[in-house]
Amino acid sequence: MLTNSSLTIGLLVGSTRPGSFNQRLAELATQATTHRVVRLDGIDRLPFFAEQLEDPTPDAVAALRQDAAAVDALLVVTPEYNSGMPAVLKNALDWLSRPRGAAALTGLPAAVIGSSPSPGGARGGVEDAVRVLRRAGATVLDATVAVPRAHQSLATPDEALTQQLATLLTELADAASGQATTAA
Repeated sequence: MLTNSSLTIGLLVGSTRPGSFNQRLAELATQATTHRVVRLDGIDRLPFFAEQLEDPTPDAVAALRQDAAAVDALLVVTPEYNSGMPAVLKNALDWLSRPRGAAALTGLPAAVIGSSPSPGGARGGVEDAVRVLRRAGATVLDATVAVPRAHQSLATPDEALTQQLATLLTELADAASGQATTAA
């Protein structure tokens, strides 16, 4: 069993634009936990997944897989594009789902959060990411956080959002530590 001091949460952000709402949400999530958080960067440098590209594994893919294999849990942060997650994030998850059965995502505790300027708060992107992560073999928490009206909500985050993030990250850390938790 891991102790809190040795727990590492990987952070995979589906928005590559500096200063985006979801980059800001990722920062808030990082601040809401006492656990070590490492960013899994470089998703914008991955080739689009295709089986014929798997052997030899592209360097950018190998680096992402190595980084993902070194974490105890994964927090995915997604915007919503046309009711789904962005292609760059889906592509990264596709690469991390391989090779099937021995992939970095297999059995990895994961949680998903997202934000959008819309009243729906990236709900479609969050649900899309949850579905893909589960299919890829991750152990995904049922609990999620979707932040509506991100232009207002993230400008001056309130205590309720900070507490939601802290609670979700605690549940994720508990799952990674092997403690039985039931996400509400």
